Amino acid sequence: MKRLFGNLTFQVIVAILLGVLVGLYFKDFAPTAKLISGIFIKLVTMLIAPIIFFTIVLGIAGMNDMKKVGRVGGKALLYFELVTTLALLIGVVVANVIKPGAGFINHAAADAAKLNVYEKAAADMHWGDFIAHIVPGNVFEAFAQGDILQILFFAILFGFGLSRMGEAGQSVIRSFDKLSKVFFNIMKIVMRVAPLGAFGGMAYTISTYGLSTLKPLALLMASVYITMALFIFVVLNIICRVFKFSLWEYLKHIKEEILIVLGTSSSEPALPGMMEKLEKFGCSKSVVGLVIPAGYSFNLDGTTIYLSMSVIFLAQVFHIPLSLEQQLSIIGILMITSKGAAGVTGSGFIVLTSTLAAIKVIPVEGVAILLGVDRFMSEARAITNVIGNGVAAIVVSKSEGEFTGWKNAEE
Repeated sequence: MKRLFGNLTFQVIVAILLGVLVGLYFKDFAPTAKLISGIFIKLVTMLIAPIIFFTIVLGIAGMNDMKKVGRVGGKALLYFELVTTLALLIGVVVANVIKPGAGFINHAAADAAKLNVYEKAAADMHWGDFIAHIVPGNVFEAFAQGDILQILFFAILFGFGLSRMGEAGQSVIRSFDKLSKVFFNIMKIVMRVAPLGAFGGMAYTISTYGLSTLKPLALLMASVYITMALFIFVVLNIICRVFKFSLWEYLKHIKEEILIVLGTSSSEPALPGMMEKLEKFGCSKSVVGLVIPAGYSFNLDGTTIYLSMSVIFLAQVFHIPLSLEQQLSIIGILMITSKGAAGVTGSGFIVLTSTLAAIKVIPVEGVAILLGVDRFMSEARAITNVIGNGVAAIVVSKSEGEFTGWKNAEE
């Protein structure tokens, strides 16, 4: 019994359940719950930048063949594009079959203030700006703001530079290795308060939005959750079988990270833990360091499913028939825009708004219909994103012959 209560997974599950009860019956607790969740997320995010930096630098500097870095990166990006495109197609097919928006009558009144923010953000989105944004104008500012893409770019360059020093750079590598272990030890300390973060996040969500907000859009939510479950247990499971590893063993290994994402509605708190867990699972440190951070921007499987289904849902709500050609055009646009808002707060709505503005077929104000329930779908998005990124790291590790086997994952 003592061992059960001391188990992090058990603690997080209990915390989530308590959060639901507190959110239902103690509405005034919402501000405090938000504060608790926010503090936990800050504790984790303060570690993300240095952990990503040291992991990538050590991974690249440890590779004798620099061509291998380019090969790993190329494989990862190719995998990301193929799988996210498949996720988009699945979302479109399911939305057309279930038709969650066909019987929707109550066009929710638009929240003008929120909608203006998303419309402005969507108008400001440009693919060229996104590419330019990857290169940091100030490295220290990139670390201060926790910009994953910019940190990733700088770390790759730093790793290349360090690798060219040969024997002279070994002292720096040894120092970085020790510093990396320090930050992972800090992460272990922070994870002890993960149940509090999950409790606060769930209590805030339920007390602020209430379960009643789910009713009008229950079919859309059910469709999104079902589609993401199919994606994980069918599509990703097939990928796992092709590359000869067990999806169930992998999910069991990262169960704490999944529960933390469920409680906080954010995938960021799971990033450092995922990197450490995947190394224990048997993946190469260098592959994990490159694939996982990049995946947080380019491999958003859950987000792409949500976006494709939301567009079709809104077309059905407004009784706008979309031809096959139009739906293929939407998929093409989403393949670009779903990556263009990586790392931006509220990116789901920003991307959705920009897509609607680009296709000029569905009223942009329709986004407001989804505002009330987006929080409840964010958990599914984030969990699918996290699981998908881990599978990507394992696939790339196996393709490089640098996967030692899941049996080493036992703790």
